[in-house]
Amino acid sequence: MPTAKTFHADKLRVVLSETRAELGRRAGRDAAKAIAEAIEKKGEARVVFAAAPSQNETLETLCAAKNVDWTKVVALHMDEYIGLSSDEEQSFVHYLGLPAGSPARFSQYLREHCFGKLPFKAVYYLDPEDRGDSVDFLISRYTTILAQSPIDVVVMGIGENGHIAFNDPHVADFRDFMSVKLVDLDEKCRQQQVNDGCFPSLEETPTQAITLTVPTLANAARQICAVPGPLKAEAVRNALCGPVSPECPASILRTLPGATLYLDADSASLLDR
Repeated sequence: MPTAKTFHADKLRVVLSETRAELGRRAGRDAAKAIAEAIEKKGEARVVFAAAPSQNETLETLCAAKNVDWTKVVALHMDEYIGLSSDEEQSFVHYLGLPAGSPARFSQYLREHCFGKLPFKAVYYLDPEDRGDSVDFLISRYTTILAQSPIDVVVMGIGENGHIAFNDPHVADFRDFMSVKLVDLDEKCRQQQVNDGCFPSLEETPTQAITLTVPTLANAARQICAVPGPLKAEAVRNALCGPVSPECPASILRTLPGATLYLDADSASLLDR
């Protein structure tokens, strides 16, 4: 690969590639190295994975890595769409026409692009059995799983509205006391799902999700953040050049010494070279 251009935005290391494919190779290679280092240090690695088309090239490279013993890796699911029943007292989860195996489900994306390809030590889904559990139960269950041991690596992206996971600006909290929470999705976030080809229209896109919170992602030892494409250029500029604020949740990356942001020419197009 050509030599990458690198710079720092506060504590955040930024790696600029010319193409999306090159970006994915760099991010995937560095994620594999970070996971292997965690295994060498601790005997296992706990890794959170994002689900989005922006992660395709990164996950392809990562899954092909020869330097990772995947039997020592615990895989974790970052976020998932939900809907709520009309029974507000119980708030049972249903999936708004997204049955198990639906390509729009993030769990299915992860099965196809990563979780089903590798011999992980364990895989934990936010929606493990698709049985209509209560939101409180799902949140409590996953909070317990996250508390078992620190997260070593987060493989992630940035949304068009600057979100990380499903922490949109109106719900992002840099001091959130929860590890996992229920959120309402803003319109720009939902429109991104249409732009990504996950749903045919805004009206058919779910309005709620369960997500890992900003502190959960930020407290990991490493964040590998792959952000390709022109639709992410505004969010990248806001994250790197604006204030560190929940108004652009991805700006938190600038405070994290273990974070690296991978851009291509399109996603970096609004930056002052």
